[in-house]
Amino acid sequence: MSESNEPGTRDAAGMPDWEKRFRAPRVSLPDWAEDAPDRSLFVSNATGTYELYAWDRATGEQRQATFRPNGTTDGVLSPDGAWIWWFDDKDGDEFGVWRRQPFEGGADQPAVPGLEPSYPAGLALARDGRTAVVGRSTDEEGTTIHLAREGEDPAEIYRHRESAGVGDLSHDGSLIAVEHTEHGDAMHAALRVLRPDGTPVAELDDTKGGTEELGLEVLGFAPVDGDTRLLVGHQRRGRWEPLVWDVATGEETDLALDLPGDVSAEWCPDGSALLIAHGFEARSELFRYDLAARELTRIPTPPGTVSGATARPDGSVEYLWSSAAEPPAVRSTSGGVVLDPPGLTCPPSVPVEDAWVEGPGGRIHALIQKPAGATGPLPTVFDLHGGPTWHDSDAFAAGPAAWVDQGYAVIRVNYRGSTGYGRAWTDALKHRVGLIELEDVAAVRDWAVSSGLADPTRLILTGASWGGYLTLLGLGTQPEAWSVGIAVVPVADYVTAYHDEMEALKAMDRTLLGGTPEEVPERFEASSPLTYVDEVKAPVYISAGVNDPRCPIRQIDNYVKRLETRGATHEVYRYDAGHGSLVVDERIRQVRLEMDFAARHLGG
Repeated sequence: MSESNEPGTRDAAGMPDWEKRFRAPRVSLPDWAEDAPDRSLFVSNATGTYELYAWDRATGEQRQATFRPNGTTDGVLSPDGAWIWWFDDKDGDEFGVWRRQPFEGGADQPAVPGLEPSYPAGLALARDGRTAVVGRSTDEEGTTIHLAREGEDPAEIYRHRESAGVGDLSHDGSLIAVEHTEHGDAMHAALRVLRPDGTPVAELDDTKGGTEELGLEVLGFAPVDGDTRLLVGHQRRGRWEPLVWDVATGEETDLALDLPGDVSAEWCPDGSALLIAHGFEARSELFRYDLAARELTRIPTPPGTVSGATARPDGSVEYLWSSAAEPPAVRSTSGGVVLDPPGLTCPPSVPVEDAWVEGPGGRIHALIQKPAGATGPLPTVFDLHGGPTWHDSDAFAAGPAAWVDQGYAVIRVNYRGSTGYGRAWTDALKHRVGLIELEDVAAVRDWAVSSGLADPTRLILTGASWGGYLTLLGLGTQPEAWSVGIAVVPVADYVTAYHDEMEALKAMDRTLLGGTPEEVPERFEASSPLTYVDEVKAPVYISAGVNDPRCPIRQIDNYVKRLETRGATHEVYRYDAGHGSLVVDERIRQVRLEMDFAARHLGG
């Protein structure tokens, strides 16, 4: 075993394209204040660390609002544009408090004095500038939600052991929407609407009265004073779709949009229409839906992926777009790029190709990138996404592009458990957690080898978070299939991970596996990489954040000790952050170490 610490020096004059992609300035879709739309907040890596930036559109002035060694990405503007709220944790451990600072700049101050540190569970700010609804989660208390008014002690209005979160606050501040899982199914939430004193107003629960497991999500209250309409996401037809629920009358208006994929929505500023985001087969597109005319109109966007969109008061739509080949940009339907940060230009990559492979649970969608003009068989990286309820898409990703630059083909698999292919596909992984996903990965691997794309003697299995978990589990359950494994912030010892992780993830694990490690020990054992560690044959590289609350360090150390006992070939890199790093230099260091490990053990 060796402990990796330094990646070597960087030659700035000869910086490779893969490094430029990480260093090039990036910005998020700007959030804007509801009652002061010229005031915006966005995230950028302009200084080499991802931080929050305030942007006054009227003057064009931009300023960095947060300055922390390990970066800051969780922030929101108050509706009046007066305050920037941001979440302050310790070195990425996600346990902390909300702070705020004036939009124009000034000293940070505790946003909600009287609330102890916790994991965040949602936040909604009122238009009066002095009221907030704050969700909190701790191992001891479960979830609590508090109403906080400036100058008063926070008042608890909700408490439950199971996971929950603040959904939204109505435009006039009279109604609070909460997503909760009091029924014990963390994958399928129910909704409750409360008054500011905690009195229940209405309940919507699709988990009752049937054999199907259906979830709901809060998409937002109508942006009109006195309007009691709540936009809700539902799964009643096997995929995510929106409906309008009037919480005062109980009336539900099903939009029944004729679109084949998952559909999300948000209100346009005057409440007369919705901005619709439609995702299907790893691509996405935008529409405007007129509620009175019940008319759907497509908003032109380039082929690829829209990672976020917002309707502006002037009728334009701003959206963050990219494709596998083209770097991300914030665009507007009024024309041009909204934010174009100065600095290094991000080099493009290669387009993605689609493959559909027959698997044990149905057709599996895989996304493939390979060096331009290359023919197989190629050394191939299977890069598995996290989540697990997430999916890879035709969107720009610097990591896969870096592997392609080194001559590898990259295959990303939207295995069962992935979103975007219907509720049944997402929910299929329950109880046989990890093993289901790896059956799909194996099917795609077999196809890649038999088609002549992938060299079976040079196959890398890698991923981060849930993808890192699947990497370690795959190395143990499919030991002959993989040449090298690279696991980033993984679950390695499922039982220890359960006991050490944040409470919301414990609830998810109980849902996925059907109970706690004490209640269903055989399922945790079957799904834990530690169970199969003695079968691992491939060299293993693991990187881990020492402050990670999602995939905690102790369970990774348990796995590494077993590798050490066997004398198995492995390297470990530990870094001072949480579930991934927001520091560009650190991320580049990790990618360089990963590619170096692969090159050494594949012999080229």
